[in-house]
Amino acid sequence: MGFYVLRRLLALIPTLFIASVIAFTVVRLVPGDVLDLMLSENVYSSGAPEDRAQLEQALGLDKPLYQQYLHWAGDALQGDLGESLWRNTPVTGEIAARLDVTLELGILALLIALAIGLPIGIFAAVRQETLGDHIGRTFSILALAVPNFWLGTLVVILPALWWGWSPPNKLVPFFENPLENLKTFLLPSLILGTSLSAVIMRMTRTMMLEVLRQDYIRTAWAKGLRERRVVLMHAVKNAMIPVITLVGILVPILFGGTVIIEQIFRLPGLGQLLLEAVSTRDYPVITGVFLVTGVVVMLVNLLVDLCYGYLDPKVRYDR
Repeated sequence: MGFYVLRRLLALIPTLFIASVIAFTVVRLVPGDVLDLMLSENVYSSGAPEDRAQLEQALGLDKPLYQQYLHWAGDALQGDLGESLWRNTPVTGEIAARLDVTLELGILALLIALAIGLPIGIFAAVRQETLGDHIGRTFSILALAVPNFWLGTLVVILPALWWGWSPPNKLVPFFENPLENLKTFLLPSLILGTSLSAVIMRMTRTMMLEVLRQDYIRTAWAKGLRERRVVLMHAVKNAMIPVITLVGILVPILFGGTVIIEQIFRLPGLGQLLLEAVSTRDYPVITGVFLVTGVVVMLVNLLVDLCYGYLDPKVRYDR
């Protein structure tokens, strides 16, 4: 198992390198020029066209792209992601100040998705073609069909119009007041988690149906074991392997959903920071957010791989 973990850790190195190259180059292909924006708003100059070259040199954008990347990558290895082009503040500090908001929203949404999707999927498979199965499948279709950004917009607008109530948007640190903190995150995480639970529910149901038809399950039934023991001790563990893999795939989708949900509910997380940076073409901030998000996604997938190896011992030797 230790060698298996070592191989997975070593595989992160080239993946992180490729992710950093993509994050650094793609943001500079976004239409629009930060130099034109700064000159038009008189941030660093009087706005005269001849000041463009001086501004470009001051920001370090006059060097070839590969030199800019090597300089940035060298600093990033030391934990320095550069400075914001507009605010002259360290990007690392800005991301650190907002990362906990996005992580809390994502973790709560994922927990809600698992809490809804797993029990319904298991129940729907065990009670196939019953009323409960049909209700569960109908719920999953509705959750997949309704966009979370549309539902979030309705949750914010309609109660305000009808009852004069709006979701709490005052962010209180969790360790300062856990109850107030959870009140702020409850609705956005519930909306995100419900949409993800539909995918988890359908995968869980499909895999449970496949496992329940296996010979060893029929043998367990023939031995007279109780239904709960057959389902929970024998079927669920084997059905969870593809579901855990699916969770790793859903993490990037979850981060993408937080960008919109944070904007709707005015949560000061990485999603809101990213939208602000994109609108101003703040390259270091965009690159930093992409890189940190990529690292989190890779760590989650590493955890998924480790869980996969725990549930299926053959993986430790075959991969």
